[in-house]
Amino acid sequence: MSENSNDNSHESLVSVRTMDMVTAALFIVLGAIFMYGSVQLGNGWGSDGPEAGYFPFYISLIMSIASAVTLFKGFKDKSEEDESFVEKGPFKQVLSVLLPAGVFVLGVQLIGIYVSALIYIAVFMRWLGKYALWKSIAVGLGVSVTLFMVFEIWFQVPLPHGSLVNPLAIIGVQ
Repeated sequence: MSENSNDNSHESLVSVRTMDMVTAALFIVLGAIFMYGSVQLGNGWGSDGPEAGYFPFYISLIMSIASAVTLFKGFKDKSEEDESFVEKGPFKQVLSVLLPAGVFVLGVQLIGIYVSALIYIAVFMRWLGKYALWKSIAVGLGVSVTLFMVFEIWFQVPLPHGSLVNPLAIIGVQ
């Protein structure tokens, strides 16, 4: 019995070939969108030189052609079919950081950067770093207060306070 028989963290979620093809297809779509926008701007050569969309059009065309070649090679060449792009275990680790970061960005919009940063730092220190709760809260609070002092007071550059609720309204910050 192998030692990996019960461990499915080495199970491949997607192959390199599939990701190559998906990425190539996305770049073809992006190239087409950029070429369309460049045509709207004008992609020709005017009396005073190139129009605004001239260079973006040709760069997008080159990008689309290169992506089409990659997509064609992906369909034709099956040698990378068994090569794993990402496995279950590492993908879970990436998601364990990516999903909370997405929640943090949403939190910045809803409750502001200072409170969101405090929560984000404290949760990550406690969850991934296994620090004591009081240390996690202290560091999160310290970073948030430092951000507030530097940006709001010294530089007088307001950072997002939150569109849903402004927790800093308690201390008079609008």
